[in-house]
Amino acid sequence: MDTQVSGTLDAPLLIGRDSRGVVTLTLNRPASFNALSDELLAALDAAIGAIAADADADARVVVLAAAGRAFCAGHDLREMIAREAADAHRDLFARCTRVMLGLQRLPVPVIARVQGVATAAGCQLVASCDLAVAAASARFAVSGINLGLFCSTPSVALARAVPRKAALEMLFTGEMIDAAEAARRFLINEVAPDDGLDDAVARRVEQILAKPRAALAIGKAQFYRQIELGIADAYDVAGEAMACNMQDVSAREGIARFLDRRK
Repeated sequence: MDTQVSGTLDAPLLIGRDSRGVVTLTLNRPASFNALSDELLAALDAAIGAIAADADADARVVVLAAAGRAFCAGHDLREMIAREAADAHRDLFARCTRVMLGLQRLPVPVIARVQGVATAAGCQLVASCDLAVAAASARFAVSGINLGLFCSTPSVALARAVPRKAALEMLFTGEMIDAAEAARRFLINEVAPDDGLDDAVARRVEQILAKPRAALAIGKAQFYRQIELGIADAYDVAGEAMACNMQDVSAREGIARFLDRRK
């Protein structure tokens, strides 16, 4: 499947789109292990906004990938240390938060394709994606504590992806875990052979492309809304979402085909 890539090859973010509506966002700072510089954060924010505003609803699934040996080593520490004012750091973390929330608010599923290391805000990126597939040699950590900086903002996404004690163990110790352990802790969905990572991601993409876009958009939005609510309010949100979903032609046709035993 041919993918059209926009932007120059030295841009911090490469954006590809194929005829099926698969959008691939590739972090492209391999020499810096794809650290989230101001420029890269801005590019990610803009790309996510453009997908969310896709008037033709062409996008069906987003793959978040990375160039080089690493997925993402977190924030660009040289840029961080160059700032002295607390307000400058508040602004940085607010911009990063906007990117993380933007991934969850997209009306299409987002799959992280992970190789190498995903540390600190890079691990936060993985936890913020809807699904994640990692190479067997991939490694994960929220390692800020090793530098005296607790990974507070990454902890928000991490605590919503893995069990509480598993999250706190990672946050308190800063230790690296391998892909198999990340799967056991539900940080990722699948461990793939290093040479089979693209095939594993492609299978996930095909699974999503086979499902109606409208149902996925409604379902994803209500999932993230209800997960933060008490159970009664969560059922209210979920019931409203299903009622809206039932008005969609793909749902009515799918149910009719099932009842009529048509494929």
